[in-house]
Amino acid sequence: MKTRTLGRTSIETAPLIFGCNILDWTVDQATSFTLLDAWLAAGFNALDTADVYSRWAPGHQGGESETVIGNWLKSRGGRDKVVIATKVGFQMGSGDKGLSKDWIMTEVEHSLRRLQTDYIDLYQAHTDDDTVPLEETLATFAKLIEQGKVRAIGASNYTAPRLKAALETSARLGLPRYETLQPLYNLVDRSFEAELAPLCQAEGIGVINYYPLAAGFLSGKYRSEADFGKSARGAGMAKYLNERGLRILAALDEAAAELDATPAQVAVAWVIAQPGVTAPIASATNLAQLADLKRAAELNLSETIIGKLNQASA
Repeated sequence: MKTRTLGRTSIETAPLIFGCNILDWTVDQATSFTLLDAWLAAGFNALDTADVYSRWAPGHQGGESETVIGNWLKSRGGRDKVVIATKVGFQMGSGDKGLSKDWIMTEVEHSLRRLQTDYIDLYQAHTDDDTVPLEETLATFAKLIEQGKVRAIGASNYTAPRLKAALETSARLGLPRYETLQPLYNLVDRSFEAELAPLCQAEGIGVINYYPLAAGFLSGKYRSEADFGKSARGAGMAKYLNERGLRILAALDEAAAELDATPAQVAVAWVIAQPGVTAPIASATNLAQLADLKRAAELNLSETIIGKLNQASA
């Protein structure tokens, strides 16, 4: 599978990254191992997790996803064949959070131990922390890179002004910079295009967006309020189920019929085709869904189809 480079780093990723927030939450460890094995066998190589996954599940404190990945790596080997991205910043079960030097230096050791590895390929600030100077956060990340514990750093959920300020701080102080951004971006959530997309393209920042299917809405599973009961996420679909949302689903249906694909595959392929996007992050809870993602990564959308989807989602 053809790979893409994460920002200005030497790290190569397939055009989709596996979202590991589901591990030891909606899938158990045995199923997680099956999915991770199949992901690599399909030609993909990158995994995205976070220290906080899956703190929200009953009885969890955070670190559960990283632990599953670590157990899988220990069982399978081949660390050099896998790109591991994780994050720090959101509140853990202990109450600790943020991007201070002390917390990052503490939590990176916890992540390394859970992942059972001595380095993280991409370490990301999971959310902005304006209580800590950017200089402190970036200098701490620089120390981790110097120590060989981290290869590159990225940001998640940053606004354009804060990302720009972080880049300027790195340049001014000669510190490593954020090489990737993880924003919300899909056919219905397109606010990323206004300020962040031009900044990322101008600065050569790799975009690894989450929710390319808008939490499942773009799969076409939710077409009326009666469909909300189909999953735990159904209640959140009300914000999408309007005239614009239905127009987007209709355009996806048309494109899917033309390509002998599914609406979900077309929606993911649309994101992959967007200028500046390196690799969207997507999850699968079974092998059939994983096969769908592989097909999406291989799907080539014509300019005509992309234009129709852009118009429907404008």
